[in-house]
Amino acid sequence: MSTSFVVLAILVVTALYAVFVYNGLVALRQRVNQAFADIDVQLKQRHDLVPNLVETVKGYASHERGTLEAVVQARNAAIAAKDPEQVAAAENVLTGALRQLFALAEAYPDLKANANFQQLQAELSDIENKIAAARRFFNNAVQEYNTGIEQFPASLFAGALGFHHREFFDLGETRPQLEQAPSVKF
Repeated sequence: MSTSFVVLAILVVTALYAVFVYNGLVALRQRVNQAFADIDVQLKQRHDLVPNLVETVKGYASHERGTLEAVVQARNAAIAAKDPEQVAAAENVLTGALRQLFALAEAYPDLKANANFQQLQAELSDIENKIAAARRFFNNAVQEYNTGIEQFPASLFAGALGFHHREFFDLGETRPQLEQAPSVKF
């Protein structure tokens, strides 16, 4: 009788521990999902500002059609991206296109002095800072989640319960391009 009681107690403790670990992993996964949703909100605001910025620049630099079209195409690709890896890649392209647009603005003093352009640039700068903060939060959540599913004993059954490794929101291969100052040629 006492042996069966010990076995039953061990099974109950093991089951309770498994539930505790599972719930912890679910909480970590939800934190990652919420962090990505926060990035998505900031990116939506960024995407909404881009057409206004392009229209403002068009009035001053209409012959710079290639740069303006590149920004619009990059924005459309960023909107169409779905998973974190695609979003990161598309947003990196958009960031590069926006940098070219702001470099172009340096060549047009009237545009730089335009109040609407300055306001849009300030709003975009603010959103870029919020996106950077959201990316840091997301990457921290991903790090905690990945650590959680890789630690023992959770690693024994995390994969079987549907917990899989998540990717960081990273600049990846485009980092050297984004760190370079854009060049303006006439």
